[in-house]
Amino acid sequence: MKTFKRVFSASALVLLFTWAGQVHAQDKPNVVLMLMDNLGWGEVGAYGGGILRGAETPRIDALADEGLKLLNFNVEPQCTPSRSALMSGRHPIRSGTVKVVWGLPYGLVGWEITMAELFKDAGYETGMFGKWHLGDQPGRWPTDQGFDEWYGVANTTDEAMYTSQPHYDPEIVKPPQIVKAKAGEKPQRVKEYNLDTRRTIDRELNEHAIEFMTAKAKEKKPFFAFIPYTQPHLPVLPHPDFDGKTGNGEHADMLAEMDHNVGQILDTLDKLGIADNTIVIWTSDNGPEEAPSWTGTAGFWRVNYFTTLEGSLRTSFLIRWPGKIKPKSVSNEMVHIADLLPTFADVAGYKVPTDRMIDGVNQMPLFTGKTDKSAREGFPAYNGDNMQSYKWRNFKIHYWDQPSMFSSQTQMNFPQIHDLLKDPKELRGIYGGHGNGSTGVEQLTWVLPAVTYEVLKFRETLTKEQPVPFPAPEPYEPPGK
Repeated sequence: MKTFKRVFSASALVLLFTWAGQVHAQDKPNVVLMLMDNLGWGEVGAYGGGILRGAETPRIDALADEGLKLLNFNVEPQCTPSRSALMSGRHPIRSGTVKVVWGLPYGLVGWEITMAELFKDAGYETGMFGKWHLGDQPGRWPTDQGFDEWYGVANTTDEAMYTSQPHYDPEIVKPPQIVKAKAGEKPQRVKEYNLDTRRTIDRELNEHAIEFMTAKAKEKKPFFAFIPYTQPHLPVLPHPDFDGKTGNGEHADMLAEMDHNVGQILDTLDKLGIADNTIVIWTSDNGPEEAPSWTGTAGFWRVNYFTTLEGSLRTSFLIRWPGKIKPKSVSNEMVHIADLLPTFADVAGYKVPTDRMIDGVNQMPLFTGKTDKSAREGFPAYNGDNMQSYKWRNFKIHYWDQPSMFSSQTQMNFPQIHDLLKDPKELRGIYGGHGNGSTGVEQLTWVLPAVTYEVLKFRETLTKEQPVPFPAPEPYEPPGK
């Protein structure tokens, strides 16, 4: 009898803890992260675009009214670095992911701990539907880095143009593929990624994301749905259903399609009855394109991606969490894309890694209105291997001059300091700015020692923890780890 009681008590405890764990897991908010590809700050209506760009964006504009709109959300100058910072919470200089490359082993090594892995450890179901651009070899696929499932493309949408280019040789460069995979499996080819499937892929990403969210909601499991769309990366080709819809060209048609896709995701959350327990983020990985026929706009800021000017680094960012984030909130406080990993830690129930340098900071108090101040004052802005500039408070110091993505980088004889509140276009540095002959309107030399201290402090961390080399072998283990 005593044995039975002990067995019964142990069994009851197991059931109790299992039940409690399930209840706790269901109480965790779902997270839906929609990431556009090279969408400029000034494209949608909520940021001054929309109808001015040829297409209204009512669903995205409504999302802005339902939560918080950031005016000072910062990313990296290129696709791979931004996605690396997002997934790892680390500046790309630490991860060997500072630039986009072609034909070389690249991306996040398996040693890195991703946001998806942390969500997974916290009991979340994880799905990714879209562009990865963080590695295209075993050990570096999304499904090797914490995602339960993936549908999309490994690299850049540039590849969709390969098979249509003159003298293309499929024996030398294999036709790019749209793929699907489950965790731990080798990705399976679904279809060729070309100019035709480029038009339809974002619709497919939505369909797969909606199927994933529907299944997990029915199972009452918390989920992290990462939807890195391919639009508006060049070539900007809208879905056939939207081609010609606005009468204002392919870019405007793409904006209309993009807004529709966002609306479908939001409608799905409503239909499933989980909108109130879901954090929704909509943002972009980079500033706008600068290419013939496919040039976007950074709105209030200057130029395009592949520089460290504000037009490259600032992108739109909307976040909604009903009952937690006040509707129609707006903030100009500085937030960096690396901040998202630690920001979700408490709400998802995962621990931020302590065995490596983490650059992101928890911004949930800012998002939920518990404070009106950011948890960060600045960050280094690398473009490739060079720290081109450093952004600190309202100031930006440029050490290198690069006025466009097609310009070469030129190291300055003297750093140029810009007060972004008074000089948002970064044209008037204290000693004449970017070669335009102006004479700086005020002296800001006191900022130099303040920012120099921050730069030296950051560089010291790179000696304390050796950055992952590029290219790095897989598997990779840091020295001394």
